[in-house]
Amino acid sequence: MPVNIALFFASVLIWGSTWYAITFQLGATHPAVSVAFRFLLAGVALLCWLAIRRQPILPRREGLVLIAAAGLLNFSINYFMVYKATALLPSGLVAVAGSVMSLMNVVNARLFLGQPIRPPVLVGGLMGVAGVLLLFTPELDGKTLTGGALAGFGLMMVSNYSASLGNMVVSKTRKAEMPLIGTTAWSMLVGAVIMAGVAAGQGASFVVVPSVPYFLSLAYLALFGSIAAFLCYFTLLGRIGPGRAGYVAIMTPVVALVISTLFEDYHWTSAGIAGLLLAILGNFLVMAPASLGRLRRRQPA
Repeated sequence: MPVNIALFFASVLIWGSTWYAITFQLGATHPAVSVAFRFLLAGVALLCWLAIRRQPILPRREGLVLIAAAGLLNFSINYFMVYKATALLPSGLVAVAGSVMSLMNVVNARLFLGQPIRPPVLVGGLMGVAGVLLLFTPELDGKTLTGGALAGFGLMMVSNYSASLGNMVVSKTRKAEMPLIGTTAWSMLVGAVIMAGVAAGQGASFVVVPSVPYFLSLAYLALFGSIAAFLCYFTLLGRIGPGRAGYVAIMTPVVALVISTLFEDYHWTSAGIAGLLLAILGNFLVMAPASLGRLRRRQPA
């Protein structure tokens, strides 16, 4: 359990900070170009790591379909939608919308992996979603999902479902005992190629205007937001399943809110504090049902 907790919080802390980092990627550069550069850098870095450690680099032929599917779902559609939505919605709303993926994971794990929907996981996920929504009540007040905001919300729902389906694919790669680092690297490169194709098809320029914030955010998103966080998350996915691992998407906006407090002058309210407590309680219900069951069995009759 301590390993699972460490993997969980590493994913949450890193991904919680990426919402702020993505804002430095928006502007003159087409989002598909930024996503392509991000995962090209991350994928090449992972392959170089394998080469340094003299581990196999080329993927197994029987795993190519799963690698292609993971690249399409996790590293192209998912992040392309996130970048486009971030240009239309406040970062808080984007983070909140992303939390819906946890419930999608529970449902998709039932549909595609045959895993039962356990009541504590479902209840905890619903509580977490409610808590995160309550956290961002000040941002939601007085705003309606019309025009660009509605489009941004729709883009995030597409992103969530793509990522959730990608999680099902990753679960299959873990069950097939495919090498984690190599599989992730090639999936990222597939995503980069797809995004480069999208950018070329839309006539986007691959020339990036020199900017220190852009390149620093690109390095952070590639090395930490992509490599470190995804390896932690995919390892967690294989250990506890997509239903509970998907709860990362619930707690990530909490970290995003703390960063917003420090750098974007977010003001806490009583509703925000209540939402944080509700999210933490939901997190406990999702992450701890198995350990609580063992504890109950250890109690004397």
